[in-house]
Amino acid sequence: MKLVVQVRLLPTPVQAAALEATLRACNEAATWVSEVAFESGEFKNFALRRLTYGQVRSRWNLGAQAAQHTIKKTCDAYATLRANLTAGCFGPPGSVRHRRATQKPVVFRPLGAQPFDDRMLSWQLAGRTVSVWTTGGRMKDVAFTAAPEQLATLARYRRGESDLICRDGMWFLNATCEVPEAPLNTDPVDFLGIDLGIVNIATTSDGKIMAGRELNRIRARERGLRTKLQQKNTPSARRRLKRRRRKEARRARDINHKIAKHVVAEAERTSRGIALEDLTGIRQRVRLRKPQRATHSSWSFAQLGQFIAYKARRAGVPVVYVDPAYTSRTCAECGHIDQANRVSQARFVCRSCGFVDHADRNSSRNIRARARELRRCGVTSTAPAPPPRPRGGAGRKRSITASGARCASPGLLVPGR
Repeated sequence: MKLVVQVRLLPTPVQAAALEATLRACNEAATWVSEVAFESGEFKNFALRRLTYGQVRSRWNLGAQAAQHTIKKTCDAYATLRANLTAGCFGPPGSVRHRRATQKPVVFRPLGAQPFDDRMLSWQLAGRTVSVWTTGGRMKDVAFTAAPEQLATLARYRRGESDLICRDGMWFLNATCEVPEAPLNTDPVDFLGIDLGIVNIATTSDGKIMAGRELNRIRARERGLRTKLQQKNTPSARRRLKRRRRKEARRARDINHKIAKHVVAEAERTSRGIALEDLTGIRQRVRLRKPQRATHSSWSFAQLGQFIAYKARRAGVPVVYVDPAYTSRTCAECGHIDQANRVSQARFVCRSCGFVDHADRNSSRNIRARARELRRCGVTSTAPAPPPRPRGGAGRKRSITASGARCASPGLLVPGR
């Protein structure tokens, strides 16, 4: 499986200026290639290369490999755009967002990421430096820093391209690594049901509750501070907003990683599979009042599910997806379904048998029971990876079983930690 290891570059001011000039040249060239592709209607890599390769090299002083990667990046951007349009991410045809996305060429940010292959970038892991191609020539001895486990992964498994990224004045390299997978456990003794929520981020069928009350208080405070700074709208307020804009996302990602590690480790230790809810389209299906929309939409449940999936795949733990309908209203003891069973956010009381339990724990038990039923019906599943970015307009194929489990084929690109 493919993992992405991110390391931070520590360039000198001169080196940083060279890297910035390289990114600006590559992205300016990519924007021009995008305009040519949009006007000619040619979005295939080799055909577009015949139209633009010579000018890209001469006009922006790009090397052969850099020019080819710039053209390919443009083709990939249009493939992703087509996939998003097909999926309805820009609304129905004729809508404002759909017209904006289709009536003008793709534009690349001046400091957007640029791929580098082994001809353009070489690693000296012992000295923790890289040698990288720039528009001003080959630049050697660019220092980087990484954790010991990241260095070990790079040394053993690094394969393919690395992406050069500039974020808030900091420089990073995202290196692709081919990490071997553990043999899949095709005969788990049971399943560990996981119920995802807002108040309690994840609750397992074993009774482990990973609460998010403190986190929700921090997020509410951050939203209040963000609102005040936006209303103030002074230069210092805008600077503070820019510094804090990714803080909440980093905190959420860190917590999701910790939860995913705990869930996968517990399932691997007990030789069980993992049962997750299929929450695809949950934001479109659920109607909320305005005060609840920010809380419901800001937490990244899809990210947590992806982290659990790829960590499970790496550990050989099977994952199944079940239909989440009525899991919070169904009694895990007698199976009685009633909206009144959910007395409050945290309390479940069955109106038929009188069973009392924590509401999220009851839901996780129902998820586990549905996974058991799918297994009895002969449904198999592998631990899926997040879908790769479409290359050529076609995304990952999925199959929906009659029992409600989604069995996804292994993906190609997995975020790593």
